[in-house]
Amino acid sequence: MNYKKKKKSKIWLKNNFKDFYIKKVQENINKYRSRSWFKLAEIEKIDKIFKKNMKIIDLGSSPGGWSSFASLKIGSKGKIIACDILPMNFIKNVSFYQGNICNPIFLNKIIKKLNKSKVHMIMSDMSPNISGIPEIDIPRIIYLNELTLKLCYSQLKHNGIFLVKTFQSKELIQYYNKINSIFKIVKIRKPKASRSQSNEIYIVAKKYKN
Repeated sequence: MNYKKKKKSKIWLKNNFKDFYIKKVQENINKYRSRSWFKLAEIEKIDKIFKKNMKIIDLGSSPGGWSSFASLKIGSKGKIIACDILPMNFIKNVSFYQGNICNPIFLNKIIKKLNKSKVHMIMSDMSPNISGIPEIDIPRIIYLNELTLKLCYSQLKHNGIFLVKTFQSKELIQYYNKINSIFKIVKIRKPKASRSQSNEIYIVAKKYKN
């Protein structure tokens, strides 16, 4: 490892060691799973998107930060269908399926699990493998965003909720306008739990027009 890489590695370790949210996760890994738990908690505090007995699709769910938070909010009669290309440990009220929703066969499998019923919310914390090159990363995240939005057309209830992670970019404008045309309320959030140097943001859309 050369000097510059070694120095960057030390800075990364130092920042993460001091990170409040990482410390909280380490103190109770079974509850929080990841810092994404805190991001969703901040969004919920502002936007009040969860209700008891909801049925939810959680995309990009591993290691389970969003699913664990949502499970507490929707109660024992609620239901979450979660999926990720990585494995995820058991969470109450959550049915987890490991696979890639970019694969039509796997996506149809998830849809069949709904048994022709629609959901109250579709949320996605999916992200591509980050290269650090915007010309590569932005098209990748927009592709995942579009795939998630497409699922709303067939699986989201009238007045349903859509929550999706994306990256700040000029390409985002067209995607945002598309969401704005099919939901009555659309907001952009940047939770404090999201690292300041990260360009990730979250779109919260309510009242699906269906």
